Amino acid sequence: MTNEQVLEALKNVTYPGFTKDIVTFGFVKDIAIDGSKVSLTVDITSSAEEVRIELIKGIEVELRKIGFTDITANIKQPQAPKQMSNSVSGKNIAPHVKNFVMVSSGKGGVGKSTTSVNLAVAMAMQGKKVGLLDADIYGPNIPRMMGVSDQKPQIQGNKVLPLKAYGVEVMSMGSLMEPGQSLIWRGSMIMKAIEQFLRDILWSELDVLVIDMPPGTGDAQLTLAQSVPVTAGITVTTPQAVSLDDSRRSLDMFQKLHIPTAGVIENMSGFICPSCETESDIFGMGTTVPMALEYNTELIARIPIEPAIRIGGDTGMPVTYHQPDSETAKRYHEAANKLLAFIDKVNAEGGASNQAIQPTTPPGVSACSTGASGGHSHSGGSCGCN
Repeated sequence: MTNEQVLEALKNVTYPGFTKDIVTFGFVKDIAIDGSKVSLTVDITSSAEEVRIELIKGIEVELRKIGFTDITANIKQPQAPKQMSNSVSGKNIAPHVKNFVMVSSGKGGVGKSTTSVNLAVAMAMQGKKVGLLDADIYGPNIPRMMGVSDQKPQIQGNKVLPLKAYGVEVMSMGSLMEPGQSLIWRGSMIMKAIEQFLRDILWSELDVLVIDMPPGTGDAQLTLAQSVPVTAGITVTTPQAVSLDDSRRSLDMFQKLHIPTAGVIENMSGFICPSCETESDIFGMGTTVPMALEYNTELIARIPIEPAIRIGGDTGMPVTYHQPDSETAKRYHEAANKLLAFIDKVNAEGGASNQAIQPTTPPGVSACSTGASGGHSHSGGSCGCN
């Protein structure tokens, strides 16, 4: 028997929850053959015990088929985070979701949606039940990035079933609209849409719902924070000073909305040449650390500019899934591990709560509320929404 024959047999072992096999993923390492004995290491990204057990069974079945009688499969896993829970003392219109992660940015064009997609896929590859909500109503890019832009959601009763891709449940306004259609909506309609995405989508019993927010700090962010207890906030930025200025506003928003800040992801941090794999600093690198320290948080990943990221986003083939051995994929997996550890820490300390969140109203402008029919009521004065 040869290593090549072993690998060919293991191509029949599908990674649990996915359609690709463990050889294609590049998980199989250190094959050693001694007659009818074989040992190997499978280095996976999931900490789930059920994934380990299923893989061992599949490996033993396939290797016995080609004549091995003594099989040792060492499944190498990351350290498992503690069981996640959700202690809530405030409002939660989606209680079947254990944890909510808000991915935010102070400005557009910094790679927030790309980050949301790859974090969600990375956590799903680690055995978590993950959902991805595209709350960027005006610029919904998630369907294309997840390869579901040609699919429409199905209705079950009075609920909408999310789409599924790469082990992740997905919902986006882009999946409900015609291609190229614009939404010319006031803030009250955005607020109602986000509430419906949380209440009327038939999400499973999710471990984590990753929410890709629109840029800025406005109605959408406040509505989300008042509707569910957000377990963790992540700010995405680029190294340039103009981006950091806006990212500070995003971090300040987390503090004012009582959202625990998991950290900052510095996107476009260096450029990796596809020919020589050299990483070059073209936009600056590491400028995010002082800002993170200002807000008592940390830099959890530096994501380089790599052609594979752009290709993956345009073709609906996330780099974390399709090129797991790339430097970018490794950094997203590392960021996902840090995010899960942070979620575990928040829950161990009592969980997230949105009980103390109140809307803020500028001087001279009254508060406004939106009724079920979309109409407005005012406490006095004019909010400019009519």
